[in-house]
Amino acid sequence: MTSNMAPRGRSGQPAGALTRPQGLARPVDVSGLVDAAGGLLDRIIFTDPQIYQQELRRVFAPSWLFLAHTDQFKKPGDFFTTYMGEDAVIVTMDRTRTIRAFLNSCRHRGARVCRADFGTTRNFTCTYHGWSYDLDGALISVPNRTGYPDGFDTADWGLVEVAQLDTYRGLIFGTWNPQAPPLREALGAMTWYMDALLDHDDEGTEVVAGVQKWVLEGNWKLAAEQFATDWYHVNMSHASALMVLTPAGKRPKDEIVHRTGRQYVDPKGHGAGFPVHPKNRFDAQPVHEWTDYPALHERLGAARVQGPLTNGHATVFPNFSYLPVVGSLRIWHPKGPDRMEVWAWTIVDKSWPEEVKEAQRLYNLRTFGPSGIFEQDDGENWSEVQAIAHGFVTNRVALNYQMGLGSEREDGRHPGTTSELYSDAAGRAFYGRWQQLMNTPAWHEEQT
Repeated sequence: MTSNMAPRGRSGQPAGALTRPQGLARPVDVSGLVDAAGGLLDRIIFTDPQIYQQELRRVFAPSWLFLAHTDQFKKPGDFFTTYMGEDAVIVTMDRTRTIRAFLNSCRHRGARVCRADFGTTRNFTCTYHGWSYDLDGALISVPNRTGYPDGFDTADWGLVEVAQLDTYRGLIFGTWNPQAPPLREALGAMTWYMDALLDHDDEGTEVVAGVQKWVLEGNWKLAAEQFATDWYHVNMSHASALMVLTPAGKRPKDEIVHRTGRQYVDPKGHGAGFPVHPKNRFDAQPVHEWTDYPALHERLGAARVQGPLTNGHATVFPNFSYLPVVGSLRIWHPKGPDRMEVWAWTIVDKSWPEEVKEAQRLYNLRTFGPSGIFEQDDGENWSEVQAIAHGFVTNRVALNYQMGLGSEREDGRHPGTTSELYSDAAGRAFYGRWQQLMNTPAWHEEQT
């Protein structure tokens, strides 16, 4: 991990904080809505507004959330705006080259103090009344300062800072929870699977071509769950795309879909699936030709090179997913129970030649970009599921997550517990973790 992260944030409330009455939003007991052991799910968890609001408080606010890649910050003043749940935040590099993150909301009337997606600045100024903040989040300018009472102290009204920031191999994560365990502990054994994407050589990874963004009608959990657990949809949903990518004379069902593999199942809600010894690789040919597989075997071991590195899919709970074979990182930003905003990065090895990086960028764009031949299939599925989920009878019919039930075991080759490639095991673990957090008061509730 890098050392240029801001230290753990203060745990106290900002100056001027009010005490919100308890019971203003009574928690929903979701115990009867998720049967992780039996593989049953009540689809009201995708549609109910109160459940969604509770997610923001108990799932997103306490969890480590992916924010950006360190490659996006090269000099003091570089910034990138994103979200943690529905909270707008600014990630920036301060004058000491420390990466920090702040709530993107002026302490005066609450407007954003930065409306640009990314860039470089000396300070952040609200366009409503002109309050201005420096790269440390301190309030440095207040128009008509003499109009405020003598007790008004600008030191008390800086931007609210994200409590903890840390990185893992170039990926920046943050949490509002000052009591959250360290990032490495929260990731646990998932790092072994993440390294198949992030640890090809000592130079690490970088971002190419910025961030793509698009909006889908569908609950964020549908996307996060699929990337954790679902190879099962490939045969049906991606049949046409697989035909396009299959070499002439080959049968896509036999050569691509009918594979054996494993699925990593994490009690923290993370999940990853990957074929083992796949016959075909769906990566850009220049990337495949450039890759030094003996060196990767030496660095990562055969189990990772022959598994998670090739055609795998994964989710870091709650809403960060990635695809190693195309270098795709994505966040499923929640925008209400029925909508998500997808943000996608393409990362490449810094050591690759420019033409190989460009080949990976184009391949990712054509397969898992917003108009990609795979991505459009997935988005259509999630929107279709959501489109009918509000029906009264429909909403009372349980969903089946029983594939691979009881198959979870330690296989002796891959760390942690794994299941079969075709399985709902990681999905059951994902919703089991979701249920646990939804029924557990978060740190901010314990203080009230």
